[in-house]
Amino acid sequence: MANGLTYQRTTTTPEATKQLAATLAPYLHAGDTIVLTGDLGAGKTQFVQGVAAALGVRAAVTSPTFNILLEYHDGRLPLYHYDLYRLDARWQLEDIDYYSAIDGDGDGAAFVEWAEKFPEDMPYDYLEIAITADGDGARRIVAHSFGSRSRQLLCVWANDSKSRLGKCQL
Repeated sequence: MANGLTYQRTTTTPEATKQLAATLAPYLHAGDTIVLTGDLGAGKTQFVQGVAAALGVRAAVTSPTFNILLEYHDGRLPLYHYDLYRLDARWQLEDIDYYSAIDGDGDGAAFVEWAEKFPEDMPYDYLEIAITADGDGARRIVAHSFGSRSRQLLCVWANDSKSRLGKCQL
């Protein structure tokens, strides 16, 4: 992780997590990939819900665990929400058009949960959002950039006073 930028923030409620995510939405461009890591129930889908609402998505955003991919086209930018948890083999990524969404040339932003299951298939440039929950319901959200576009994205997001992200060393 040494080559990228790393910022963090702790939220104490699901609404605060969604509000933080909403501050990222204005800076997203077509082709951006956001990789979400964290245990089951950590708040990955809540984060996507916050971004989707800020993009103007009117549909209810739910976890794509059983669908693998849910698409939302009614916002400012198409949003592709992947959940790779139930996939067992790399070849299954072809079936869900994963590579065209994460190659940087897509028409929307791709949010990918459980991408770490296939480390050799991670995109070259992505923003990783790692979410960990404590026993009291607080969430530690750590954002790290991998690549030049994600570095730019993280810089503008972190400089938005509403995000209240703080620089950290890992």
